[in-house]
Amino acid sequence: MNSEQTSSARTGADLLASAPRRAIVDALRCHGIGEGEVDVGGMTAGQLADALGLHPTTVRFHTDRLEAAGIIRSHLTTMFGVGRPRKVYAVADDEPEDDRTTYLVRLLQLMTESFNTGATPEEAGERWARHHLILTATSPAASPGSWLSKLGPLVDVLQDWGYLPELTTTEGGRTCLITLTDCPFIDLARDNPAVVCGIHEGLVRGALHQLGEDDVAVSVTPFARPNQCDVQIKTHQPFDKHHEESLDESRQPDPTGPDLGSPVLHQDGGQRRPAQPAQEGRPRG
Repeated sequence: MNSEQTSSARTGADLLASAPRRAIVDALRCHGIGEGEVDVGGMTAGQLADALGLHPTTVRFHTDRLEAAGIIRSHLTTMFGVGRPRKVYAVADDEPEDDRTTYLVRLLQLMTESFNTGATPEEAGERWARHHLILTATSPAASPGSWLSKLGPLVDVLQDWGYLPELTTTEGGRTCLITLTDCPFIDLARDNPAVVCGIHEGLVRGALHQLGEDDVAVSVTPFARPNQCDVQIKTHQPFDKHHEESLDESRQPDPTGPDLGSPVLHQDGGQRRPAQPAQEGRPRG
C-alpha cells in the first residue's frame, strides 16, 4: 500500500474500534433479502436503525464516517416507489474489482477484534481461520508426501489473502519455508509488525488446525528481505518409519531377477542358464 492507503488503513482501524460502527458494518455484510422484499443492494439508515436499535440520525453520523474511510459505500435508489430517492448503504468489499479493499477490511476487522477483546493478534487470526475457512480435516500427515499435501491448501489460503507464496522444504520434508512477497499490507506491517504478522501467524496455525495438523510450530520472520516475509512451519508429528522403509524397499531391484528359465546340466557338471536369443542386428559370437 502507498502512504495514502496506509493512512486510510489507520483511519479504518480507528473507526472500527467503535462498537456501533462495527455493528453497522456487520449488519450490512450479513444483510439478506426476505421473501417479498425489494432488493435495493443494501440497507437504508432507517433499516439499520431498526435492526440495531439506534436513532436514524446516529446511524447517519456513523455511516458518513465509514463511507469517507472507504469501508462502506452508498447509492441512491427510487426502488421503494414513494417519496424522494433514498440512500442505501453496502459494505465496500462487496465490490469484486477491488481485491485490495477486501484484504484491508478483513485485516482491519481482525486488528479491531484483537484490540477490543484482549485477544492476541495470533489468537484473532487463528479464530478467523477456524470460523471462516472451509477445509477438510484428515489424519495428521505420516510421511513427507502427505505432509506436503497438507501445505497445498494453506498456499491457496495465503493467495486468497493477497500474497504470492513460494514454498520450499528441508529436513526431509518435515520443515517448510513459505516466502511471502509483495505483502498487500506492507506499509501497515512496517508500523505494526507484531500485530499484522501476528494475525498471519495465527491464520497459518488456524488453517493447519482445520486440515487436522495441530502438532506444528509456526514462526513468522517479518522483512527477512525487502518486501518479503518468511513463514517457517515444522511438523512434530512422527512420520511412519514403516511407510518410509516400504518406500525404500519398493525401489530395490527384485532379488530373484527376471525369469531366465530352468538351469541346464552340462557335461562338465556345472549348471548354466540356456543361451538367450541374440538381439536383431547384433552379430553372434
